[in-house]
Amino acid sequence: MSLRSILLTVTRTIGVALALPLGLVCAGAALAAQGGRWSASLDALAHFAPFWLAGALGVAAAGVVLARGVLRGVLVVLGLVGALAAGSLMAPEYLRDAGPHADAKAPLQLKLLQFNVWWFNADVERTADWIAAQNADVIVLEEARASFRDAMLRRGRYHVSCDGCSVTILTRAQPVAWGGLPGPWPSPAMTYVTFATAQGPFTVFGVHLSWPTSNGLQQRQGVNLGKVLSTYPHSSLIVSGDFNSTPWSFTRRRMDRDLGLIRRTRGVFSWPARDVTGKVAKVPFPFLPIDHVYAGREWRTVSVKRGPRLGSDHYPVIVTLARDPATGRRRPSR
Repeated sequence: MSLRSILLTVTRTIGVALALPLGLVCAGAALAAQGGRWSASLDALAHFAPFWLAGALGVAAAGVVLARGVLRGVLVVLGLVGALAAGSLMAPEYLRDAGPHADAKAPLQLKLLQFNVWWFNADVERTADWIAAQNADVIVLEEARASFRDAMLRRGRYHVSCDGCSVTILTRAQPVAWGGLPGPWPSPAMTYVTFATAQGPFTVFGVHLSWPTSNGLQQRQGVNLGKVLSTYPHSSLIVSGDFNSTPWSFTRRRMDRDLGLIRRTRGVFSWPARDVTGKVAKVPFPFLPIDHVYAGREWRTVSVKRGPRLGSDHYPVIVTLARDPATGRRRPSR
């Protein structure tokens, strides 16, 4: 047997040996994640659906290329089962209605910047420079320290709402009402601003929910957030924040339904921007979309963009909306 044949056999053996447990993990996790409909613990697996999908497809490919006989069939079936289970979690995000749209020249536009700037932001000055350069009308910040607020105030004349809160909103226009708004326990951290305009008042909420690993706390926070928001006119309402949950989780789907608003961000991967172990090394790309912006039907979406990697562990998200009160009065098409 030639050296080339030996190396090929070894490669195939190792590849199959690795692919089999990977296939079991990906298919098992993707199938178990379907139980997130009923269990918060199982729903935590749904957040990682892109991993299960990529791993399962890799296993199926390894089965075709590396395996022979029964093992080939086993790996291909495992891969397809995992891919179908994971794909069924992700597909609704890309098939859903993301709300009415407007072109770049639409009147009455509002530019909103959503950003968890992180308590341990490694580059406050550069981050503040970039935010100020966006010239956003409303800036929703989570985990903004006093030093970060001061850095922003050195760069522009902003109205600060809920100064010192874990969610701070900076605005260029003076709101007519603002502040932190505690809801029933347990509620997420939240801050609001209300503006008076010729088209009627509208309110923007900034929120920050707990991690999905907190034994159902995030789910209870979502329910209580819905109760607070139910007291505000929904057609003109905007809600922005770090929700710490992905669109393929059943928690996020239930919250989308219960909030009665349209989530304008569609699969915008925003975390992590830094190494998940807390080191200063950077991960090559974000793999969880957990920062979201919702708006009522009076708002048409002009654009949704992800910002660059800065000093935070999140990427910023910039959403531009155009207000059209007539859109809010029309019934959505079915």
